[in-house]
Amino acid sequence: MCTRIFWNDNSVAKTVSRCMDWSVSDEPELWFVPRGTARSGNAGEASLAWTSSYSSVSVSMWGLGTVDGLNEKGLGAHALYLDVDEVEFPPADERPAISLAVWVQYLLDGFATVAEAVAAIDAVRIHSQPLRGQQMGIHIALEDASGDSAIIEPIGGRLVVHHGPEYTVMANSPSLDKQLANLANYRPFGGELPPPGDISSIDRFVRASYFLHYLPEPENAEQAVAGVFQLIENVSVPYGAPYSDGEVYPTWWHSGADLSNRVYYFGSTRSPSIFWIPLDGLAEGTEVLRLDPRDESLVGDSTAHLAPAALAF
Repeated sequence: MCTRIFWNDNSVAKTVSRCMDWSVSDEPELWFVPRGTARSGNAGEASLAWTSSYSSVSVSMWGLGTVDGLNEKGLGAHALYLDVDEVEFPPADERPAISLAVWVQYLLDGFATVAEAVAAIDAVRIHSQPLRGQQMGIHIALEDASGDSAIIEPIGGRLVVHHGPEYTVMANSPSLDKQLANLANYRPFGGELPPPGDISSIDRFVRASYFLHYLPEPENAEQAVAGVFQLIENVSVPYGAPYSDGEVYPTWWHSGADLSNRVYYFGSTRSPSIFWIPLDGLAEGTEVLRLDPRDESLVGDSTAHLAPAALAF
């Protein structure tokens, strides 16, 4: 259920893609949130209050919070599911808190680089609460225009951070250290096994890493974006495809970002088209804007389709 792929070793543009796999639609909405927006951690009396330092384009889930996005400095952030049996969030303490539902937006609002975000990772406490009656486990992927990357996982009552440009792929369970240990069984990562073909998280992680390793150098930024979209299609789950337990979690949408040129991309799997929002043309805006990313007519630069809206989370 979800994969993230970061292409940071080409010389043209740093690009990233992710897919959203879930048993039901996450009812996505795409938002432009300007710098200077007052925000709340939505975690009760201990909630952090802040004002966004950077503008961003982000995608919300069920109107409850942000799962994906890009800010005006070229920082990308993504929330992916991690099995609740593996997740243990830090216990309550004196720190201000933010709900896990707004964790991605907090990072987009306040940080220009991965290094900045990692340095401040323990300044707030992540508060876990049920969303739509379901307890959620998540982990976060960050990347920036320099090629830096981090994976953040709430395990054992603390935030475990894997920080460095080598962390280019993330899927779901198991946790990243276990995914990397399994990857070593496959070529060209130390083992002799060929890439697997199942839709399980552990196989998607290997397959994404394998084909990312062999991506040829792009000639331009458009090819750099196309490369990560081609890879994310390779690890997406077609409608109706069952996991080994019979559960079906199809891919509802793909997103991508050109971090170097600050353009956010989105494609619904119910549409044959991709559309994009360049942040440079919006960053000085002062209104919150939104659009329905499931609109099948959207294609190409869709900035003109953004309309003023009241922020829902």
